[in-house]
Amino acid sequence: MGWPAVSLVCVVLNIAPVWAMAQEPDAQNLTWPERKCVLYQRAWDAALQSVDQSGVSQTFMAQNDVFVAKGCTERTPVCPRSPAEFEMANLLTVMTMNEGMASTFVPFTCP
Repeated sequence: MGWPAVSLVCVVLNIAPVWAMAQEPDAQNLTWPERKCVLYQRAWDAALQSVDQSGVSQTFMAQNDVFVAKGCTERTPVCPRSPAEFEMANLLTVMTMNEGMASTFVPFTCP
């Protein structure tokens, strides 16, 4: 199986838990910005389990924690630098877009 096929399989497998969460009754009571942040956090958790965490820096994870702590509404830069961090950023962008968010929702940018 080639790299694109493996990537697609990973995306599909990681979307299932996020999609299931979106169907939970409590998620339906949230505002769209709140729901996006919950979905993003769950996608982050799933994506983190699917990449080589040794390549994900504490700085990258801390930047993400700040983004989530601010309700995912402030443009807090989360800067991917390593191959694993770029893999996470790409995976999360696809996962959040599959949930109906714009690609501009994710915080991945470098100052």
